[in-house]
Amino acid sequence: MRIALVAHDKKKEDLVQFVTAYKSILEEHELFATGTTGMRIINEVGLSVFRYKSGPLGGDQQIGSAIANNEMDMVIFFRDPLTAQPHEPDVSALIRLCDVYQIPLATNMGTAEILLKGIEEGFLDWRLLEERRAR
Repeated sequence: MRIALVAHDKKKEDLVQFVTAYKSILEEHELFATGTTGMRIINEVGLSVFRYKSGPLGGDQQIGSAIANNEMDMVIFFRDPLTAQPHEPDVSALIRLCDVYQIPLATNMGTAEILLKGIEEGFLDWRLLEERRAR
């Protein structure tokens, strides 16, 4: 599966800890991330990650484009609900695209854990069906 990993500044440490805890699952998949988040995962966890631009510079929109082109299977986006984000419209657009294209989305650690456990159990294999890939 192709999984996007994104985190607001105050949630980056949480995401790095989460990715570390679930490294054995995540290393079996293609990982994508916005700039700084991706660099931290590469440097601190040692996983291979394709890095888009940082969120405020368009990384969220690049992930959105991948979703619209059926090139992303899941998004894990640790959002900071207590801090105003200057690029909030981009964040809202990304979440909207996940809903439009039925992309599993986790915006917190609890939901992200359930999604990764679901991958292990095969609950998300419907994303891998060839007819879904051809769209």
